Amino acid sequence: MTFIYDEPSRTFSEYLLIPNETRKECVPSNVKLRTPLVRHRSGEEAALYLNIPFTSAIMQAVSNDTLAIALARSGGVSFVFGSQSIEAQTAMVRRVKNYKAGFVTSAANLRPDQTLQDAVALMKATGHSTFPITHDGSSHGKLLGILTGRDFRPHKTDLTTPIQNVMTPFAKLVYGYEGQTLSEANEIIWSHKLNCLPIINENHELRHLVFRKDYDEHMENPDELVDDDKRLVVGAGINSRDYKDRVPALLEAGADVLCVDSSDGFSAWQADTIRFIKAEYGDTVHVGAGNVVEEQGFRYLADAGADFIKVGIGPGSICITREQKGIGRGQATAVVDVARARNQYFDETGVYIPICSDGGIHHDYHIVLALAMGADFVMLGRYFARFDESPGRRLWVRGTIMKEYWGEGSNRARNWERYDLGEGGGLTFEEGVDAYVPYAGRLKDNVALTVEKVKSTMCNCGALSIADLHQTARLTLVSATSIREGGAHDVMLKESDIRTDTYGV
Repeated sequence: MTFIYDEPSRTFSEYLLIPNETRKECVPSNVKLRTPLVRHRSGEEAALYLNIPFTSAIMQAVSNDTLAIALARSGGVSFVFGSQSIEAQTAMVRRVKNYKAGFVTSAANLRPDQTLQDAVALMKATGHSTFPITHDGSSHGKLLGILTGRDFRPHKTDLTTPIQNVMTPFAKLVYGYEGQTLSEANEIIWSHKLNCLPIINENHELRHLVFRKDYDEHMENPDELVDDDKRLVVGAGINSRDYKDRVPALLEAGADVLCVDSSDGFSAWQADTIRFIKAEYGDTVHVGAGNVVEEQGFRYLADAGADFIKVGIGPGSICITREQKGIGRGQATAVVDVARARNQYFDETGVYIPICSDGGIHHDYHIVLALAMGADFVMLGRYFARFDESPGRRLWVRGTIMKEYWGEGSNRARNWERYDLGEGGGLTFEEGVDAYVPYAGRLKDNVALTVEKVKSTMCNCGALSIADLHQTARLTLVSATSIREGGAHDVMLKESDIRTDTYGV
């Protein structure tokens, strides 16, 4: 007999939070949103954490290198979309890892016998204005000097001049030694009023560069998510087709965490992908999986070795899987059910596997609802597609500034690997649409506002951490009438006062 669930599947909009006592210590500045990203044993720290519980969707319209940089600087992580060539995806990952690092490996170097014309060409190619001059032009050659954009004027200096004639020679450089801490390096930068400090070893070979701007920018982004080498953390999406080639390339590029991108994670192909990665690399490589909507799917991926599990089939604003195939589940019910399975798994094994609520977020408070229902973090597509840093073009549509937003199952993306059932052959019908979302400006400004709302709501719930919220949150179902009652009603709004945090059109 076909199994039929007794309870209807519900969405986040069908629930509200019931306040708990707001104690005097329950103020937003005391709320900590740090949350584990990957599996770990009871009593142990996870290998990776998020400083805010936000990840960006594995989509062409969302997660490129510019979005990944902006989100990591705010405390979350992006999964660079995998529906592109291996070369293109790894190039994006490298740009994120090289963007900001307390100790930067120099990627643009010159020899002293090269000319200023070579320096100008390198400036145009890289956008950099500071170049270490090493004996062989390599990243770790013997340091002979530094050339910056202030050392010459391209339009007035003879560009055939050898670099060694205008560079600041080694004898006049201020430098640090390998083994010094980042704090020590920054102290040298400040005391000598430098913009860049080269770090050398005992043989005067260049090891790293430390930039003043990185210190300034870090002070402006206290939640910045970085690895042990102070480089931004970045994830990458993979599929269950070319993973044997894509995974090693992404790891070589510096990806910190991977995630199998699939509309349905309860599949043998996804299990094979995870088992291959774990057999090849062990626990040193972290890979998430999904998507699932109930206990069996969670158990299946947990047993395969998934480090986190994504929840949600069809709740995204851009997704039409439910319309096309009749498969899915209301996101609130799916999160509750999978969280219950996660807790049972933890009780049985002592292993905690974080779950990610992927999709169905229409308002900022839905993020708190997802966390209250048991999610450790959320994955957002439409939310991030609205920002300057996302890949979509900014356009005027019917008198409003919009950003392009298209689904991975749309004809535009044609990411057939995400929906493949083992036979290949491309995308035979659409499971996503091509649309617009209202333009919202910079990621940093919008995320900061959303984080403040999340923290404020958690204070009303008497929770100072996501773990507290899991234990103490109280939820109530709402009627259609009470949903209407919760918004502005029975008044005429002034146009300038109308604001919304819904992210669709």
